[in-house]
Amino acid sequence: MARSDKGAQYVAIRYIQRLTEASADASVGSTGDSYDNALAEAFNSLFKAELVRHRGPWKGTDDLEIAVAEYVDCVNQRRLHGELGLVPPVKFEANYYASTAGIRVPATVEALVSSL
Repeated sequence: MARSDKGAQYVAIRYIQRLTEASADASVGSTGDSYDNALAEAFNSLFKAELVRHRGPWKGTDDLEIAVAEYVDCVNQRRLHGELGLVPPVKFEANYYASTAGIRVPATVEALVSSL
């Protein structure tokens, strides 16, 4: 029997109705298809290796929550990504909007990049 990570939420009537209202599709692949979770699994692996195992053990939930926020902030704001031309994701996104005619950079991205 093939393993699937599709939970009950993907078949719940309200969930499907909300997706339809938003003109969105559920982000799941076929049963047994690992590709739909590849990005999340890769991030989780790095997260565990770089933060949880490297900086633990934790004194409590509050300490871990703060460390997670700092880690995510670093990954998005300062960490250079080879697949993005050695720039942080926020800078890559700002460059994309700046180079695309007729599309305004969202204020949040603009503010984040100007603070770098």
